[in-house]
Amino acid sequence: MEKIAIIGAGLIGRAWAMVFARAGHEVSLYDAQPGAVEQALPLIREGLAETQRVGLITESPDQIMPRFKACATLEEAVRDADYVQENTSEREDVKRVVFSQLDAAAKPSCILASSTSTIQTSRFADHVPGRSRCLVAHPVNPPHVVPIVELSPAEFTDPAVVERARVLHASVGQVPILVKKEVEGFILNRLQAALLIESWRLVDEGYVSAEDLDKTIRDGLGLRWAFMGPFETIDLNAPGGVADYAVRYGPKLTGMMQGVTARPWEGDLVKKVEAERRELMPQSEHAAREAWRDRRLMALVAHKRAMDKQP
Repeated sequence: MEKIAIIGAGLIGRAWAMVFARAGHEVSLYDAQPGAVEQALPLIREGLAETQRVGLITESPDQIMPRFKACATLEEAVRDADYVQENTSEREDVKRVVFSQLDAAAKPSCILASSTSTIQTSRFADHVPGRSRCLVAHPVNPPHVVPIVELSPAEFTDPAVVERARVLHASVGQVPILVKKEVEGFILNRLQAALLIESWRLVDEGYVSAEDLDKTIRDGLGLRWAFMGPFETIDLNAPGGVADYAVRYGPKLTGMMQGVTARPWEGDLVKKVEAERRELMPQSEHAAREAWRDRRLMALVAHKRAMDKQP
């Protein structure tokens, strides 16, 4: 089994650590903040216990925790690693320094991946001598529950490195996709941005409340999207498939979006949506609702896995 190094032991780093350790890998943990790794380990144990309770893993935390090693330095963490998942501050200058350190400390065959959600590989690794082994592996929060991971290489990334990363992520239960060329926001965030921009506009212009818009996704589109994407959806929504759908509905759907603009999310618009959300959920309940979300996601993933095993 490949040895994994996790650099940064915050929320995303802890989740990645669970992903790899529960799949049987040895995982080295390092964080530049003193004491952060020691604080992360009990939280990792709690997360593993939660995923076991819902049936996502069969091993107990007691069986998995010995696979973790707390490291005092970055060099110690990556010395024997075959794959590094970096989770430091979402700042280009920070990542450029960290990837210089990783490239100098890791063995030549080690893959260096970043969890960044906004910074393309070519922006943080172009200066690195071993840049051909660098790429983005962008997860969705929380990565130990939501399995998608966007692999976004630069033009200088070795295709063999991308393939090795794809195989590794698939082997640990993630669902890797390939971003074929660099684009700001990668794929998931761009799709999310398109939906959010129209959501804010519809609320701003008085067509719908924030809660009713959420219901439209939660109890409408989201039900289908939980097990199939937009192209499969439209393929099944017309008798002749996707080409038939394009003829039937393409002009109308593209036409309704022509000339649509949206103002920035600020001022009275944000106050309006914030007021609606706080009426539904006081800020004091935010952390509890996050935990509720994670439990619901775990249950949904467990259900999907069970359904996938059926004919």
